[in-house]
Formats: sequence, C-alpha cells, structure tokens
Amino acid sequence: MSAEARMPEASSIVTIDSLDLDAQGVARQSNEEGGKVLFIRGALPTERVTYTITREKARFAKAKLHELIKPAVYRTTPRCTYFGTCGGCSMQHLDFAAQIAIKQRILEDDLWHIGRIKPDEILRPIAGPAWHYRHRGRLSVIDRSIKKGTILVGFHEHNSSYVADMLTCEVIPKRISDLLVSMRELVGSLSIRDRVPQIEFAVGEDISQPGITQIALVIRHLLPLTPTDLKNLEAFAKYHQVGIWLQPQGPESAKPFYPTEQSLSYTLPEFGVTLPFLPTDFTQVNHAVNQVLISKAIALLDIQASDRVIDLFCGIGNFTLPIATLAKEVLGIEGSKTLTQRALQNARHNQLDHKTQFSQSNLFEVTATDLNGWGKADKWLIDPPREGAMEICKAMQDLPTANLPKRIVYVSCNPKTLARDAAILTHELNYTLSKAGIINMFPHTSHIESIAVFDRPG
Repeated sequence: MSAEARMPEASSIVTIDSLDLDAQGVARQSNEEGGKVLFIRGALPTERVTYTITREKARFAKAKLHELIKPAVYRTTPRCTYFGTCGGCSMQHLDFAAQIAIKQRILEDDLWHIGRIKPDEILRPIAGPAWHYRHRGRLSVIDRSIKKGTILVGFHEHNSSYVADMLTCEVIPKRISDLLVSMRELVGSLSIRDRVPQIEFAVGEDISQPGITQIALVIRHLLPLTPTDLKNLEAFAKYHQVGIWLQPQGPESAKPFYPTEQSLSYTLPEFGVTLPFLPTDFTQVNHAVNQVLISKAIALLDIQASDRVIDLFCGIGNFTLPIATLAKEVLGIEGSKTLTQRALQNARHNQLDHKTQFSQSNLFEVTATDLNGWGKADKWLIDPPREGAMEICKAMQDLPTANLPKRIVYVSCNPKTLARDAAILTHELNYTLSKAGIINMFPHTSHIESIAVFDRPG
C-alpha cells in the first residue's frame, strides 16, 4: 500500500492564518507555534476547516480542503463551472474586493520581510474588469481519444500536465470562450491531431479599422499539415471570422495563414498612440488595466518637457511611446532583438522616432560601464519580468552619484523580487520608497503586479 493510500481521510480542525502566493490557505497542523506548516488549497484566512493531506514533507504539508466548518465572510460562490479543476484561476471563491486587499497585504509584507522597508504612501489599487479581461493566452491541446473520445483544448488542471475538460472560460473574451468546443473539433479533424500541442490567442483592433475587434489563433504544429488540413483551417477561419496563424517551430516561425495578412493593434487614447503587434509578441493581457497603468506610471514619473527618460525592458514600446509624447527624449532598452525592432517600427508608425532611441541589451548581465553608456537620464522606468532587475540595481552602485536618476518608477510582476531590488535601492543607494501599490492585472488569480516609486534626495 502506498504512503498516499495510508493517509487519513480528514483531519482535526485548524484555523487559516493567511494566503500564500498560490492562494493556498496557510495554517499550522496543531494551531500552535511549533506545529507543522500546512498549505491548504481552497481555504481562506480566518476560516476553520478540516483538510486532507495530499503531500507531506518534513517541515510542511500540502493539503486540500475537506470540510468548511466556519467560512470567511468574504467567501463567495465561484462563477466558473470548472473552478477547482482548472488551474487558471485560484481566487474565484474570494470576493473581488477582498482579492485586491489580500494582494495589497502580500505586497506590503514582502516589502517589509524581504526588503525591510515600508513605503511612505500606499497607492490606491489599479483595477479593471473582473471577467473576460484576458486578451492574450495559451491554450493547451491534448488528444484524449483513447480515454475520453475527444480532444481537450483549455488551460492545465491545477499542478498537473493534464488539460482541464472545459467547455467555457469566464476570464477570456466571450468570443474565444465560445470557440473552445469548435477548436476541439478543428484539431480533431486534422491528420496530425496528436501533434498540435497548443493554440495561442491574441485579441486586438484592426489597425486599418480602429474599434473593430480582431482575433488571431496561432496553431503550433509539430508535423507538416496536409492540403485537407489547410482546407479545414481556412473553412474554420472564414466561418468564425478569426485569423489563423501557423507556427511550425519557435515563435519567430509564426506566420498568418488565413487571411494572408492580419494586423493587430491596441490604442492608448490618452496619448494618441497606437501600437501594432504580432500575436506572438509579449503584450499585457489586460488592455483596460494596461491603459490605466500607463497613465498612472507616467503621472508618477512627473515628466517635464526637458526630461530625458530611460525605459528598461521596453518591449514593443508600451511605456516608451506614451513617454515620448511628453519628454524631450526616451531611450528604450530591451533584451529581445525582435521586440527592439518592433518598438522602433511602432515609434515610426506614431511619428515619434525623432524623440526615441532603442537599444538591445541583456539587462540581466549589465555593468556600470553599460549604464554609463546609456547616458544620464532624469527618470527611469523599469518593467522587468518575474526575475526582477537585481543586476541593474547592483550596477547602479558603481555609478557616480550625479549619473543616478532622481526618480525611478518600477513596475513589477513579482512582489518578492521587487522587495529584493527595493532593498538595494533604499539601503545601498539612498533612495526613498515614496509610493507603492498593486495592479490587479490578473483578477481571480494569485498573480500580483505592483508599481513603486523611488526618489533620491535633492
């Protein structure tokens, strides 16, 4: 008999103290300081529950909620039928306002426990639509014909390589949610049905017809498609009025199949900027929140017409181009050659290339010499991936004080790496953490984005 089979069906009652970054309830096995730490999926702070152990280690245990003895006042009924099975959302059982409050608390806790710092001011959370907000994503595909007689298209189950058997999704646009069943049928009609691992989707506006929504589906295929396969794909695209892109290898290999040309874009009306993008480009998934975020970040930069600004991890110019409408000059730096080229194209498209420069650089391996090469700038905007910007912060310690920016606005998608970098900026470089707050870019998930402002005295 396996160890898992010998595990008890349920436990004694425990009280949940907090949530971790995966939205698991955190408790102690004996409700005492010395008890083993428990991570209980489905449980919320203040609740009294019993649990079932799913994985046990020497210092902690993973568990799932067995019985809810006393629910939290902010527990709510999940809107999605597949909540608890699909791993795409982990907070739908938590009231929307409470989700935001808990994320804010996690940010503040990480800043203190990791960085030993508290912001002078907590910013009002940036939030937007709670449902159908996700305009970019990757759907996994699996051929389950032997077991279930069908193809599955959707997000992975929680902590699993299996794909959830889902027919709808409440966080992706309704038009794409309504296509989930049809996408199953499409993949099932292909001769290489077992060699199509994923379908990415991207939603944008038609660049030639602002306000007209365009949907692109990027189909990853590991073997060549037959003429019949191509005929089926074209018929699908025509009937559902979507674009089909084919990706035989890496992201750079993705090309439009039908129609043969498709142009996606998103607009930033406040700044009069339009950003064309490819469906495989990195763009923010939540267009509504992205607009508010850009407006807030630029307001916090307090840009003057004489300012030179550096935008680190600039991508396709999401912040760079709006900044360029206000500043004297902007330098955008990005590690990807493809994105750097796309940013330059977007600057030209918006007639802002006379105020922008773009440079490709590995921002995870920079030195003070590299930073000096960028030239002096009054303000920096940093928007790194989850790994953060530690090498940049370290390299700043070797810069002459006069070359350090007076203000840094740091947009983070990981509160722990933000807190680590904040410790360097404040304790080693004499910056003040003036403001910080969360950005609810991914409602109903445990993903936390945030924004912070660092100022140097004088």
